[in-house]
Amino acid sequence: MRSGDFGRRQQGFSYFAVLFLIVLMGTALAGAGQLWSTTSQRLREQDLLWVGSQYAQALRHYYQVSPGVAQYPQTLDELIEDPRFPSRQRHLRKLYADPITGSNDWGLIQSFDGRIAGVYSRSEQAPMKQAQFPAQWVDFEGMKHYSDWQFVADKSFMQGLSQNTPANPNKAQLP
Repeated sequence: MRSGDFGRRQQGFSYFAVLFLIVLMGTALAGAGQLWSTTSQRLREQDLLWVGSQYAQALRHYYQVSPGVAQYPQTLDELIEDPRFPSRQRHLRKLYADPITGSNDWGLIQSFDGRIAGVYSRSEQAPMKQAQFPAQWVDFEGMKHYSDWQFVADKSFMQGLSQNTPANPNKAQLP
């Protein structure tokens, strides 16, 4: 065996070892990317539950402190600055974007008089979270889309709505 043959075999082995390392690193990075994606989705779901709860609480507060006839706001902006009071009255610190879509374009659930009684995400994605919701949102268990997670100010309003809601939540019929 010549000494030049041994050197070529060494180079072939090194090339194979580097290729194997690249494949191994690619697989590890793909796994890490998948894990990051899943973690990111779960965090957005958590944010949606928090933001939706903030809107529901603000809508409830707006309704409860109504001077005269109790009513919901006509726009979400009224939760930031309530025009019914002479001094500045806030029910929500700021308008939050939908964590799932990243948009400020929330689906709105309207009361019988056309005012806003709740919000929902316009995303038709399937949620990863299917169980163990906070007690207030236990009805979300088993929902097929984020748009089914409807954050309403009053549970009794939601129960009346669910009896008349068609398959498409964007066109909810009101009691």
